[in-house]
Amino acid sequence: MFEKLFKLTQNNTTVSTEVRAGFTTFLAMMYIVPVNASIMSLTGMPFDALITATAIVTIISTILNGLWANTPVAMSVGMGLNAYFTFGLVKGMHMPWQTALGIVMISGLIFLLLSFTKLRIWVLNSVPVDLRRAISAGIGLFIAFIGLKGMGIIVDNPATLVSLGDISSPNILLGIFGFITAAIFYSYRIKGAFILSILITSIVAWIFHLEALPKGIISFNIAGINDIFLQFDLKSALTLSLIPVIITFLITDMFDSVGTLAGIGMRAGLFKNNSKELQKTLEADAAATVIGAAIGTSTTTSFIESAAGVEEGGRTGLTAVVTGLFFITTLFFLPLYKAIPDNAIYPILVMVGVLMFSELKNIDFSNNVIAVSSFMTIILMPLTYSITIGISAGFVLYLVLALFRKEFDKINIGTITLAVIGLMAFIFH
Repeated sequence: MFEKLFKLTQNNTTVSTEVRAGFTTFLAMMYIVPVNASIMSLTGMPFDALITATAIVTIISTILNGLWANTPVAMSVGMGLNAYFTFGLVKGMHMPWQTALGIVMISGLIFLLLSFTKLRIWVLNSVPVDLRRAISAGIGLFIAFIGLKGMGIIVDNPATLVSLGDISSPNILLGIFGFITAAIFYSYRIKGAFILSILITSIVAWIFHLEALPKGIISFNIAGINDIFLQFDLKSALTLSLIPVIITFLITDMFDSVGTLAGIGMRAGLFKNNSKELQKTLEADAAATVIGAAIGTSTTTSFIESAAGVEEGGRTGLTAVVTGLFFITTLFFLPLYKAIPDNAIYPILVMVGVLMFSELKNIDFSNNVIAVSSFMTIILMPLTYSITIGISAGFVLYLVLALFRKEFDKINIGTITLAVIGLMAFIFH
């Protein structure tokens, strides 16, 4: 059955290899369940429901991709866009979380439509590859800033806007310990580095009474999602002023997905020449965002942690299916998740920021147009607390500089369209 469904022999793999790879991917990305719930619960959404919703979305989207695309790619709520959802839209723009979910649903539907047409390729090709890298690096810096602020290392200062927090505070020291632990584990390429860091940091917090001990580890009373299921507000999201925000979600999700799949594909020998597997994986990715918005989570995307399973030999959708099945176990860890201290979670945001910021090394700063537009894309995201503003500034500056330098070969209908959309973000800000 497995051979016929997943073409194991054709992909030079076995059931045992795929199972091992699936479990490895699960360990590498298991952290998303408590981390996403912690971030999105800051919008006022119930933490318990978000734990269940995150697990369900991960299970459905990952198994869907395994069966539909037959690729070893796991999917879950994207880091970066969940931070944008919480800190950019709900807390930054004072938007109800129902409206923010409506924006996620609309962007997901557009992405799904584009995934079945040539418009997807047109949109992707419209943005220079260096600006795509700048967007990733900028989101990484934005996430790291949120993590450092959440840890208490960065605090408000009326004179200098921000300054160093009281690093003698036990909670801040706990966060620093958590970050160093995660960084060490990651540097040694330890499987499940982030979830191990969260667990060890939590144990330290419980030992030193910085957080109450968990009332249990496993509970068979799975939290319901009634309070967030189908709560997206399309009417409020469909306003002229929110078009740039919708476009931002769409573009960021698309670039994040393609960048992730390119990296995984390079290791697994997949997705060559815009292959059928890439097309189907993008379709599953887009469908997952629509499913996620319906269930009550932010944008769902392909996870770079899938590379951990690929390194273990995963080559087919069976790896993804196994990963999805393992995520069923996370539904029963609610008592443990609720006892995890914030400063065991926030260091992981900083580490994710480090990984995303590494895209900086691939940007061609010798090109003045790229250098200026990329720099402003990156720096404005954390400084304005808005991914939209950063991306919009990058698009507008790229077009203006290319025009003044008469580098018309860098300009097309796509770049002009994106620059106009970016300009709208400033007009309606």
